[in-house]
Amino acid sequence: MTPSASQLGRTLAAICIFVLTYATPIAAQPLERPLYLNDDGLPTLAPLLSEVTPAVVNISVESHQSVEMNPLFNDPFFRRFFDMQPMPQQPEERQRMSSGSGVIIDAQEGYILTNHHVIENGDRIVVTLKNRQSFDAELVGSDPGTDIALVKIDADGLTALELGDSDRLQVGDYVLAIGNPFGLGQTVTSGIVSALGRSGLNIEGYEDFIQTDASINPGNSGGALVTLDGRLIGINTAIIAPSGGNVGIGFAVPANMADAVFDQLVEFGEVQRGQLGVTVQDFTPDLADALGIETGVGAIVTQVQPDSAAERAGLQPGDLIVSVDGRAVAGSADLRSQIGLKRLGRRVEIEIIRDGAPMTLEAILSRGARSMASADENSLGRLSGAQLRNMEPGDPLYGQVSGVLVARLDPGSRAAGSGLEAGDIILAVNQVPVTSVAALRAQLEQTSGVLALTVQRGSARIFLVLR
Repeated sequence: MTPSASQLGRTLAAICIFVLTYATPIAAQPLERPLYLNDDGLPTLAPLLSEVTPAVVNISVESHQSVEMNPLFNDPFFRRFFDMQPMPQQPEERQRMSSGSGVIIDAQEGYILTNHHVIENGDRIVVTLKNRQSFDAELVGSDPGTDIALVKIDADGLTALELGDSDRLQVGDYVLAIGNPFGLGQTVTSGIVSALGRSGLNIEGYEDFIQTDASINPGNSGGALVTLDGRLIGINTAIIAPSGGNVGIGFAVPANMADAVFDQLVEFGEVQRGQLGVTVQDFTPDLADALGIETGVGAIVTQVQPDSAAERAGLQPGDLIVSVDGRAVAGSADLRSQIGLKRLGRRVEIEIIRDGAPMTLEAILSRGARSMASADENSLGRLSGAQLRNMEPGDPLYGQVSGVLVARLDPGSRAAGSGLEAGDIILAVNQVPVTSVAALRAQLEQTSGVLALTVQRGSARIFLVLR
C-alpha cells in the first residue's frame, strides 16, 4: 500500500526529531534549551531565532573615493586634439555605499562587533536594528589583522548575544549564520562546523577560522555564527566563491579571538600586540624522525631575533614550541595567531622540547622584533602568498639588475591576484629601490596607501598597482 502524503510527513518529522535529538550525543556545548516542536509536532528553530536575531544588525557605510582619471587626460596634446577642458586641480570624489552585518555583544554600552573590511574607510556608519530603527554609529576601534572592528550606538532596549566558547567547538556541531546577504534583509541559514583552525588562506593576518557550510554570502560579513543554544560562536567573515555565490565554504573568526580583540579595542581603540621575536616553521613528521622526537605537532624555531622577548626568555634555534600558556600549538600559523592575540607586556609560559627533553620558559612579550615570521614565507601584507628571496648567482639577470625575486606564488593569493608572476623581479616600491627582502619589507611597512611596484619581467619593465 502506498503511504499517504500525511503519513510520509509524519514519518519525516519523526526522523528529523530523532536525528536532531540523538545524532550528536557528544556536544561541544550542552543545550540549555529544548529542541522545539511547533503546533503540528514538527521541529522548528523559530523560538530560538526570536531570541537571538534582534542582536544581529545591518550596517551601512558611506564613504568617498577619488575618481581615477586616465593618464592620457593629463597630456596637453591629447586634450587639445579632442577639444577637452583643462583637468581639475583636485581629483573628483564619488560617494560609495556599502553594507554588511554586525552583532550586538553589550546591550548596555551599545557595543557591536563587525568586520574591519565592512567599515574600512567609512565616513559615516549607520546601524539598522531588526525593528528598522536606525542609529549613527561611532567607530570605537578596528584591527585589520583579525578583520574585527567595534562600533557603538546610543540606544535603549537592545538585545545582546552571549559569547560561547569557540575552543569547545567540534567538527559536526550544528550552527546558524545570521546576516544581511545581498542587502535583502536579515536572513538565517543553517549548517554544521565543517572544519576548525583553518589558516594559510591569505585572507587576514591572523587566521584561525571556523569553516562552515551554513550559507554565507556578500553582506553576511560581520554577522553572527551561533550554536543551537543561542551563543555567539563566530563572526562571519569570508567565503570561497569561484562562481560569485555560496558554494558551502564559509569562514568565521572564532568568538574567543573576537573577544580578545574586543577587550583591547575598548581599552585602547586598537590592538597592541606583543611580539616574541622568532622565525618558525611547521614541525613535520619528517622533522620528527630526523630529530628523534615523537610528537608530530608544534612549531620549530629556526631563528631568534636579537634583543627580543624570545632571546631574553632563552629560546634557541632548534627548540620545538609545543604549547603557549597551556594551549597546544598546531603549527607555525597557530603559534602566530596565539601570540598575536596577547597584548604587549603579557607574560607567557612557553613549553618547548630541547634535545628531546621538555622545558618550560617564560617570556614577556615586547615591541620591536618581528614575530612569528614563517621561515618559508617571505611575503608581507598585500604581497601575501608570494615567496620572495634575494637574487643569487645563476638567477636570470643576476648582476644586471638589483631587486627581489618572486620565487613562487600561491594560487588564489593576494599576490597572485595583483598580477605578479613567478620569476618577476621587484625593483622598487613607489619608486624607492629595493635590493633585498629586508629592504622590501621595510618599504612595505612604511606604505599604507597605494603600492606601485616596478617589476622586471624578462626583458620588459612593467608597473603593477596594488590597493
